Amino acid sequence: MNENIRLLKPFLRGLPIIILVMVVSVLAAKKYLNYVTPMYESTTMLKLADVQEGVPSANLFKDLDVFASANKIATEIEVLKSANLIQKSLKEVPFNKEIYRKGDMLTVELFGNSPILIEGTFQTEKALDKRYSLNVISDKEFQFFYPNSNQSIPGKFGKPLKINGATFLITLNEPFILSKKEVKIIDTYEFEFLSNQKLMEKINKNLDIVPVDKDVPVIRINMKSNVPEKAALFVNKLAEMYIKDYIENKFRAANTTVDFLQKEISNSNKKLSSSENNIQNYRDKKNIVNVRQETETDLRKISQLKIEQTNIKMNLNAIKDLNKYIAAGKTNYLDLAPNFEAFTDLLSTEMVKNIKKLQSDKKDLLMTYTPENEKVKIIDAKLKDLIDYQIESIKNTEKNLQIKYNDLTNDITESEKVFIGLPEKEKELTILNREFNLYESNYNFLNEKRIDAEIARSAKIAFHKIITPAEISKTPVSPIRGIIIVVAALMGLFGSVVLIYIVHFAKAKVNDIYTIEKNSTIPVAIATPFLKSEIEIKTNFLKEAIQMELKGMIKDKNILAISSYDSDKDHLFHSKNLAYAFKKQGRKIVVFDVTGQLENEFETAEYRNFSDPKYLSYTKTAFQNEIQEIMSYFELCIIHNQAIKEDKLALLFMSLASENLIVLDSRKSAEKTVLKIELLKDEYKLPNVWFVLNKLNYSPSVFFEVKKLWKKYITK
Repeated sequence: MNENIRLLKPFLRGLPIIILVMVVSVLAAKKYLNYVTPMYESTTMLKLADVQEGVPSANLFKDLDVFASANKIATEIEVLKSANLIQKSLKEVPFNKEIYRKGDMLTVELFGNSPILIEGTFQTEKALDKRYSLNVISDKEFQFFYPNSNQSIPGKFGKPLKINGATFLITLNEPFILSKKEVKIIDTYEFEFLSNQKLMEKINKNLDIVPVDKDVPVIRINMKSNVPEKAALFVNKLAEMYIKDYIENKFRAANTTVDFLQKEISNSNKKLSSSENNIQNYRDKKNIVNVRQETETDLRKISQLKIEQTNIKMNLNAIKDLNKYIAAGKTNYLDLAPNFEAFTDLLSTEMVKNIKKLQSDKKDLLMTYTPENEKVKIIDAKLKDLIDYQIESIKNTEKNLQIKYNDLTNDITESEKVFIGLPEKEKELTILNREFNLYESNYNFLNEKRIDAEIARSAKIAFHKIITPAEISKTPVSPIRGIIIVVAALMGLFGSVVLIYIVHFAKAKVNDIYTIEKNSTIPVAIATPFLKSEIEIKTNFLKEAIQMELKGMIKDKNILAISSYDSDKDHLFHSKNLAYAFKKQGRKIVVFDVTGQLENEFETAEYRNFSDPKYLSYTKTAFQNEIQEIMSYFELCIIHNQAIKEDKLALLFMSLASENLIVLDSRKSAEKTVLKIELLKDEYKLPNVWFVLNKLNYSPSVFFEVKKLWKKYITK
């Protein structure tokens, strides 16, 4: 806790300086803010079209905007930053010239509120990007100055002024002057016409285009300018030109696409017509109506013929078997039992019935007549005729069936000839149809795209939208007055505190007892506070005399040497007042004055002056003998020694003393002095060395210190 308080002492002591510096810093910041050019910022929020969500995803709007695609936010930001789009926007705003009103401390740009108008034509670009001066001396005349030139060129309002590389026409802004009652015309102005390169640099420096969020198709366009109207005007114009440029590009692309599609459709139509003619010619040449239907019909016909052939073949085989059977049993025909399944016509059936009837009649007649009977023979003749007819009929039937079978075979062979070359026909026809279908698909596709492109060309709309237009800012974004003032105050605070502590540690004075004890093993005998009145001085030194006696420092016949390191004036106060205190206690003292400063302070009997130069040649033994001789009459000897730094007799008297008091001033003595005393003590074996700290806890006002320095150095 004591250490913390000790560290706070420089701060508390320098508190007036800290407050003063903070006040000066705040006043300087306010003065700075009065003359610094503020920067204003305006923001436009631009929503990009998204074909995946919202209105553009509807089919109708997809048709109207067929060239829209899912916008990549980063890509659109680069488009907004592109030099092409920025230049288009700059052509729409009057940023190529700047007019300033020049003051003694501040130059302000006049945008839209200038009492003068300036137009310029340039023969060379060297005349651009130069700050020309104009001193208006009346409402009719002015003086023109080149940059960094004191030589003026006279001019009149409304008359062209020719200079190197340019011609200017300077006129009064009558509408503005009439609208302002107390407008000041006579003043000093500056103006500059900017080249495209410099204008682009200024815009790019202050333009910031960022997405609201990486997943949200909304872009924030920010612009900073010392003129708030310019910032708002440009960001709105840039967003407007972005949408306009999008529509123009879409219309241009749609128009180009329509023209291209028209040509392609015409070419495709010619190819499609040619393909149709090729198919027609091939069908006419090959007599093809419908290959599939014709093939199916021919296959059906051949199949039917083969079925008929098979049936006839079966009947033919049955007839052949029947004919062979009958031919084998021709002599005994009536005993045969042939299978007439293959010979089933009605005539044959009736003949068989008649044969069976005649055969039955014969049997009946034979029961009455003999075989030679005329009636029996007539029946036999009838049977023979029927049998012969039957046999011949079977033979003829076989021949007819054979003929039919052969005819069917020929017909099938002839029908199968139709399929000769059919795969090649199908191949050729497939190729022709494929070519036709390809041209037809291409033709239909191109017509669909042509319709879409014509719709897009007719629909001059865009789904990009300005959702928040920029407004003219009323409050500057830089400098921010509150922050600047607070920062100035804090900088004053920290700067002054740092400076105070730097000075404090640079001075490295013996400020307190802790500093002495930290740097030395020599104890502190007494610590004297800062004393103002005589009463305080007498009371304090009597108290310190008692303290020294209690510490065993004051004994009979003791020699007490009082010294300091830098100047003998530093310990004069203690030498004189300690001698007074001991004398007031009733002690019989003698004062040895090595400096001659106490000559008139004590009676002659109790005072010895050793400041004469002759004592410089004395040895330690000579001083010791003389002191012992004098001390025989006194109880206590006090030596007011020289400064140790002079090193003439100081160390000698210190070696002769019983007790050595080294006075350190808390405001004057350097911290390194403590270490020097420690080294001297060890080197010269000085007896009973004690420190005395003068002006304990004394922290004079900084203003008092300044006043003292002023008197010491300035007034002299």
